[in-house]
Amino acid sequence: MESKGFNRKLSAILSADVKGYSKLMGDDEESTINTITRYRSIITGLIEKHDGRVVDAPGDNVLAEFGSSLHALLGAIEIQRTVATENDRLPENLRMDFRIGINLGDIIHKDDRIYGEGVNIAARIENLADPGGICVSRGVFEQVEGKLDVGFSYLGQHSVKNINKPVNIYKVLLDPKDAGRIVSTPETKTPTRTWLAVAIVALVIAVGGAGVWYRQSRIEFEPASVDKMAYPLPDKPSIAVLPFDNLSDNAKLDFFASGLTEDLTAALSKAPGLFVISRSSVAAYKGKPVDIKRVAEEQGVQYVLEGSIQEAVGKLRITARLVDALQGRHLWADRFDRQASDIFALQDDIVKHVIVELQVELTQGAAARIASRGTDNLEAWLLRVEAYGEFYKFTREGMIRARELYEAAHQADPGWSRPIASLASVNWYEAKRGWSNSREAAIESGMARAQRAIKMDPDEPLGYQTLGNLYALRGEAERAIELRRKAAELAPNDLVAVAGLATRLKDFGGEQEAVRLFEQAMRLSPKHPWWVSSAYGVALHLVGRKEDAVAAFKKAIALKPNNVHPHAFLTVVYVDIDRMSDAKSAAEEVKRLNPNFTAAGFMKSYSLHDPERDALFRDLLVRAGLPG
Repeated sequence: MESKGFNRKLSAILSADVKGYSKLMGDDEESTINTITRYRSIITGLIEKHDGRVVDAPGDNVLAEFGSSLHALLGAIEIQRTVATENDRLPENLRMDFRIGINLGDIIHKDDRIYGEGVNIAARIENLADPGGICVSRGVFEQVEGKLDVGFSYLGQHSVKNINKPVNIYKVLLDPKDAGRIVSTPETKTPTRTWLAVAIVALVIAVGGAGVWYRQSRIEFEPASVDKMAYPLPDKPSIAVLPFDNLSDNAKLDFFASGLTEDLTAALSKAPGLFVISRSSVAAYKGKPVDIKRVAEEQGVQYVLEGSIQEAVGKLRITARLVDALQGRHLWADRFDRQASDIFALQDDIVKHVIVELQVELTQGAAARIASRGTDNLEAWLLRVEAYGEFYKFTREGMIRARELYEAAHQADPGWSRPIASLASVNWYEAKRGWSNSREAAIESGMARAQRAIKMDPDEPLGYQTLGNLYALRGEAERAIELRRKAAELAPNDLVAVAGLATRLKDFGGEQEAVRLFEQAMRLSPKHPWWVSSAYGVALHLVGRKEDAVAAFKKAIALKPNNVHPHAFLTVVYVDIDRMSDAKSAAEEVKRLNPNFTAAGFMKSYSLHDPERDALFRDLLVRAGLPG
C-alpha cells in the first residue's frame, strides 16, 4: 500500500560533485565560492534544458532527477563539455572538475525531495567517476546504448553501502574517436575463501544475535589518498564520527541518533592521544549518501566511525562500524540490540572498541573520563541534545526555548552538571546581547550556576568555559582566559573549547595567539560553524591581515547570511582598507538585517575591551554610513 504523502516512480538520478573542493576552499575561499555559484547556475540551466529537475545543491554537490536515462546522459555530457570550456578561461588553481554518476532506479518522492537506494547508488557511482568524467549504472547503459555518439567501458561490479547486490558500472567514453565503442572487462569470480568468510559471519549473526565483531585484512573499497587530503594527516590517530543514520520511521529517534553521535564525538575528544574532527564539521554528511574515501580526504583523517539506529521488536538496534580509510577496509563492526535505557552502556562499548582499534594506550583515569557521560537518565540526555540545537541558533527565541529545555533536563536529572552549566551559558549570552532585565543579575546568576556545575563535575569543561565567558563580560581578562585555558586543557580536541579560548584572547589583546588557536580549531573542524570564521576574521584584522579577514568574513556570511556580526565586521575592514564602495554595500546589508542597528550598541555587545580599539571600530562603522 502506498504511504500517504509518498510517491514512488522510476527515474534517472544524476549526482555530481567537485573533485578536491575542500582544497580549493582552503586555498582561496572567495574565488571558489564565486566559481561554484556560477557553475551551479550553469549546471542548473543545462539540467532544465534536458527536462531534468535539480532536487538539491548543497555546497559543491548537485542532485537532479530526469524522466529518462537518455535525457540524463545528454545533460551530463553537455555539463562536462561546458564546464571544460569554462575552465579553460580560468587559472589552473581555480578550475573545477566535476564527477558525475547516473543511476536508473526506484525512488520515493516526498515534499519535492527524493529518497531511496536509487539515490545512494547514484552517489556511489559519482565517486567512481574521473574528474571531468561520467559513470553510469547498467540500467542506464542498457537504455542509452547505441543512441549517442559516445562509448562505454565496463568497470565491473562495485559494492554500495546498505545495498545487498553489487552494482555494475560503466564509464562513459567522451572522446569522439570512441563513439560506439564498448570496452568489456571480464567479471572476476569471488574467491571461495571470501564466500566462506561471509557464510561464517552470517552464521554467527544468526546464532549470536548481536555483538558481531570482525577484522578484515583485504581491501574492500578504494583507499583514500594522503596526497589528495585537504589537510595534512595529524601525527596521532585521527577519526571522524559520522552522524548516525535513523533507519526507522520514528522521527523521535532523530534526536536520539544526533545525541549518540554528539556524545561519542565528545567522549573521544577528551582523549589527548586522538585527533577528533568536531561534530559540526561532519554534520553536512547527515542524511546523505556518504563515500568513506571522500570523507577521509575532505576531513584529513585516517579513520571513520559510522553507524545506524533502528527499532526492532520493541528494542533499539544500533550498528557501528570503524573503517580505516587509508587501508580501504573495515576494522570492526558491531550490532547491539538494547532497550533504550541501556544506551549509555552501549556508548561505553563503542568508545572502548574504537580506542582499542586505534591502539591508544590510556590510563584507567583517562578511560574513566572518556566513559563518563554524567547521567543515566535518557530523558534528560535527549532534552539536553534538543536544547543545544536551540542555543546555537543565537536568537532571542532560541535562548528562551533552550532555557526551558535545559531546565527540564535538570529536573529530569538534578545530579547532572551539564544542564546547569548550559543554563549559565544562556545567562551569559542574554547578558552579552542585552536581552536580560538586569545585565549584572544575569551575570551573577550565570556565575553561581557555572561554579555549581564545576563543583559537581570538575572534569567537565563546559562549566569552566561559561564561567570564563562571564568573567569576560565583567572585563576581568586574566580570570576569563585562565578559565578558558582550563576548558581547552580538559578537551583539547573540542572545537568550542579551543575556538572559545581563541575568542577570549582576541577580545583582550592576545590576537596573535588567537589566530594560531583559531587555525587549530578550524583544523579540528574543517566544516566549522559561522561564528568561528567571523571571530577569526576579527583576529586577522587586528594582526593586520586585512585581506584574509575579508575572506574569513565572507565565509562566515556564506554559512550564516542573516547574522549581523560578520556583515558589520566586514564593513569595518572594508573602510579600514579604503574599499568604500564595498563598505557602503556591506553597511546597507547590516541595516537591512537590523533596522535598529547602532555602532555604539554593536560594539557594546562585541567589545574588544580596549577603549581606543572600540572607538576606532565605531568610527569605521559610522564612516560607512551606519548610525552612531
